[in-house]
Amino acid sequence: MAYGPLSTQFHDADRPRADASELAWYDARLPRDAGPVLDAMCGSGRLLVPLAQRGLHVHGVDTSASMLASCRARLEAAALDAPLFRQNVAELNVPFRYGAVFISAGSFEQLADEAAARSALARIKAHLVPPAVLLLDLCIPDAALHPPAAPLIEVRAVKLHDGARITLRSETLVNTYAHQLNATRRFEKRGTGGAITREDESLTQTWYDEERIRALLEAAGYDDITVEPAACTGEGGQAFGVRACARR
Repeated sequence: MAYGPLSTQFHDADRPRADASELAWYDARLPRDAGPVLDAMCGSGRLLVPLAQRGLHVHGVDTSASMLASCRARLEAAALDAPLFRQNVAELNVPFRYGAVFISAGSFEQLADEAAARSALARIKAHLVPPAVLLLDLCIPDAALHPPAAPLIEVRAVKLHDGARITLRSETLVNTYAHQLNATRRFEKRGTGGAITREDESLTQTWYDEERIRALLEAAGYDDITVEPAACTGEGGQAFGVRACARR
């Protein structure tokens, strides 16, 4: 799934920047003396830009043209530059090698098909050089821990700087057998003049517990796998981080 313009605007307004504790989590674990690091599903730069402001040499990859355009705008506003690539991480092929790769905010779980997840881990491994660190921020969602008896319907809204308002209505089905959430979402933007635009998206997420992600990483050629405290807090569900190193 590639986020469209309204989805990008909504997420930028809802979570514009990583908080201090999340930044500190990555800052403490990303090497600074092993060349560039890669934000492998960077979105609009919520984490990439502030890490670059802290002096890390960060590159970004994402599938969404809208998200990457927002990331470029944020970099320019901060008088920074970083290589950005529009690619699916499951097919990652960029002309750089990285001492570390990270996927934040549960984005790895958007690789809903296990074959895509395995391919992403393999392609990331091919781009890693010593110390060859991979960091994943994962979460077993609250809806998985406490499955609702009916589709979960949520409505949220954000207000933009120009006074426009975007409302998100989502309907989520929980498949505990497949470890998946299947969501249909509608974004509706009402401008200050009353004009309405809409955007629909579908999102499938596959969640991993500690045992399943460890097995997936080992099969993909990673070792020194450790479960870490969560990078993000207060998101609901059971969050945790994972650190691994690519085998050579």
